[in-house]
Amino acid sequence: MNGFVFLFPGQGSQYVGMGKDFYENYPAVREIFEQASELLCIDFKQLCFSGPESTLIQTENVQPSVTLINAACFKVLKEEGINPLASAGHSLGEYSALFASGAIDFAALMKLTGERGRFMKEASDKTPGGMIAVMGSDIEKVREVCKKAEDDNCLVEIANYNSPKQVILTGSKADLDKATELLKKEGIKLIIPLKVSGPWHSRFMHDASIKMEGILKEQEIKKPIIPIIANTTGDYESEPEEIKKNLINQIKSPVLWVNSMERFIKDGYTDFIEVGPKSVLSGLMKEINKDVRIFNVENTISLRKLVEGIK
Repeated sequence: MNGFVFLFPGQGSQYVGMGKDFYENYPAVREIFEQASELLCIDFKQLCFSGPESTLIQTENVQPSVTLINAACFKVLKEEGINPLASAGHSLGEYSALFASGAIDFAALMKLTGERGRFMKEASDKTPGGMIAVMGSDIEKVREVCKKAEDDNCLVEIANYNSPKQVILTGSKADLDKATELLKKEGIKLIIPLKVSGPWHSRFMHDASIKMEGILKEQEIKKPIIPIIANTTGDYESEPEEIKKNLINQIKSPVLWVNSMERFIKDGYTDFIEVGPKSVLSGLMKEINKDVRIFNVENTISLRKLVEGIK
């Protein structure tokens, strides 16, 4: 297909200084920074450009911050005449994908992700935990380890199916430590603790999902004008009530990223742009399928590379 699928990153892609280049060069970006700061009573210019990192990475701050940078990059691409054929977002990034699809407006985007960050922080304060990345192992083998762990009263779940070579486990710190030992006994050695402040995409986020249900019930969501794939199903969703249901479940359910990308590729999409900070999703795509083209856009340098690459 001629055109690009826009992919939006989520929490974990943040860094101090993100978005500054586009802010300085595009009036439309400055405008949405001001709008977001007024809506959420947060100085996003200070937070995103100067941090400190210890403040930026707090869940209630980082979720709307990454979302704002995703929206800024999207605005720049549109200004350059590059529009999406379809969209998807990883975890938090799904809200940005809905914005790109026309399903929600910018004010709703910021309001929803601000509330999501706050609710998830409250849930993680109640039940602390974390996440680990398991690299280079067969997914079925990881599932078997999780089942063994559960039989031993160790509540560890798969949070993200990121690529054929990477899955993310979520749970309490003690249970993740037990699961790590079980993984090592099975010969799985490459296990990386992630710098996150909670057991995201697990049963421990149940309270956050209930609170999001209350917010989403009152939120108008329109039918997307482009195809969008949901995290929880790995399939296209276009009905507003189904989109709401998926967003509610998404907080406590696995992100089916591999399924989502494979569905796009199966349907003939061959060109993708990661729209937002860093290039985490670009790396995952290279593990999922080396034959598609993937660009990332987060500043004027990466934008120039995209423009030169599609000439």
